This record gives sequence, C-alpha cells and structure tokens, in this order.
Amino acid sequence: MLLREQFNRERIDELIREAKRQGPFHALTHEEREATRREFLAKISHDNGLWVFGYGSLLWNPAFHFTEWQPARLHGFRRRFCLQASIGRGSPEKPGLMLALDHGGSCNGRAFHIAPDKIESETDILWMREMVSGAYNARLIKIRLPHETVTGLTFVINRAHPRYIAEMDIEDTARLVSSGEGHLGTCRDYLNNTIAHLDEMKVKDRYLHELQQKIHELDRRTDMA
Repeated sequence: MLLREQFNRERIDELIREAKRQGPFHALTHEEREATRREFLAKISHDNGLWVFGYGSLLWNPAFHFTEWQPARLHGFRRRFCLQASIGRGSPEKPGLMLALDHGGSCNGRAFHIAPDKIESETDILWMREMVSGAYNARLIKIRLPHETVTGLTFVINRAHPRYIAEMDIEDTARLVSSGEGHLGTCRDYLNNTIAHLDEMKVKDRYLHELQQKIHELDRRTDMA
C-alpha cells in the first residue's frame, strides 16, 4: 500500500539510487519532472478543479486528496500490461509488468476530482508517483462520466521509453505477472486488486480476466509438474 507521506523528494531520490544500484535505470531529474508538471498545469483552468482518470493502482490506492470519484470511461486508449517493472512490483531477480494506457480501444476506470485549491499539492504527489522514470506521459484527455464529459488528466505509456513493450502474447504476459515481485509487492496482487475493484464497479475487463485465467492455468501446470 502506497502512502501519501512516502511521496517526497528524499524518498524518491532513495528509490532512484536503489534502482540504479540494481542495474541500468533511467530517471528524470526533479527539474525535468517539474518542467513536465508546469507544462501540463499551464494547459488547464484551475477554476473547477481537476479530474484524474485512474485505471490501475489508482483505482484502489490513489494516495492523493480528492473530493469525490465517479465511474469513468475514455476512448482512444486501452489498459495493457506493457511496462517492464524492475522496481516497485518487480526486481532484477523477479522482473514484472505494470499497467499503462496504450493506444487504441477504450478503457473504464474511476475519475477522481481534485479541488481547485489542491491542484498544486496533489499534482505534485501524482508526478512523484507516476513520472519518476518518464515511462508515462501526462495527457489532457476527454473523460466520460455518467452525466457529463469532462477534460482531465491521465497517464499514458511513453512508447519511446526503453521499458515499453510493444507486443507480448498473453502466455508470456501471464508468466511475468505471475512471478514479478518487488518492494511494493507482487504483480499478481496488483492484477487481482485491479480486477476486484473493477468488478465492484460492474466493469468486466476481458483482457484482465483472461490474463488472470492464464495465471491460474500456469499455477495448475506447476502443481502437476
């Protein structure tokens, strides 16, 4: 479980140093990360607050302050395990995969509303959470809520990043998700928690359920070996 208090410069620097000790790891400097945040904030009006679309761990562990959440859907991107993880929920010994929004399709999730006077502080938290390595791009995007369409923030995969995986079949994806583990826990728990919270919202993500089923099949094969 990620805690809001963990997102500070000292903690981020510590995580980056540890990641680099384990092997090659690209990280944005504080100045580079802040420049992307300022660029994003310059595009929005702060008058009505900010909606943030969550599709992975933000669904069940947002770790930032928000006034409300609503079921949400966006078009043009799909949820996919396409980001290699060697820290967090992966390690050099047990590499894993993380979710990102990749181009094509659509995605259901939750939209969290940040109050106008909290945009500065809460985007700072979000950038320390999502933008450390530059694997994501912060995007301003149309988000469909139950009764209106709003413009908000989400994080999509940076296809130019070295940890991006363009193509991987479901079997290989299942193997990495089933075995990936790091200081934040396992990729398997990450998958199961995401599915559980989508199920609570009556959202059945066929891709995630198929992946979960493949992992169960791998477990059965291992038990029989």
